[in-house]
Amino acid sequence: VSRLGFGCGGLSGILNAPLSHQDGCSVIKEDFSNGITFFDAADVYGKNHENEIMVCKALNQLPRDQIQLATEFSTVVLVRYCCESSLKWLDVDYNDLYYQHLVDTSVPIEETMEELKKLVEEGKIKYIVLSEASAVTIKRAHAIHPITALQMEYSLWTRKIEDEIIPNIKDNVGPLALKLTQEHLKEIRDAVPIDDVSGTREVASYAWKFADTPIKET
Repeated sequence: VSRLGFGCGGLSGILNAPLSHQDGCSVIKEDFSNGITFFDAADVYGKNHENEIMVCKALNQLPRDQIQLATEFSTVVLVRYCCESSLKWLDVDYNDLYYQHLVDTSVPIEETMEELKKLVEEGKIKYIVLSEASAVTIKRAHAIHPITALQMEYSLWTRKIEDEIIPNIKDNVGPLALKLTQEHLKEIRDAVPIDDVSGTREVASYAWKFADTPIKET
């Protein structure tokens, strides 16, 4: 897996104007030519699976066996439907990583994991990822099936996961995150004038942070 991955949401206008499929494919192919092999799509990026369709067009021009493909689902009650729909729109037999796109706080994590485990056993996904889950939720999920990675907000400005998350996952789970060194920060400061930077540094305004789920009834 490449050290840097590419989040494809911006190609479909998550926080900006969407690109055409032609331009989006050009971006993905340019990233691949520069050593990036990990690409993150989602069924909710853009309208009517636009993001996955665009990524599909780009992947058809790249060697699949050299790509690590991730996509996401957000509707827990339709895990299987979402997974199989993504496989269709991406035109692939399996997804390397499959994310729960923010933990559903209304459904026991065990129920979600049990269905994801079946999808792994069927070869439709290789690895399971959780996004913005609490330490307790991660432990409960991991007891059903191993969690391969976590998608958490983590930087020099947002280090909350160092208290409980990282100590509990460092031996078994990889964080999909970036921790910048002083050299990296200097490179960014030199490349991007401070007056050109705006907005907040945290995603708390639109994400559940360290989410817990109900206990599954026995």
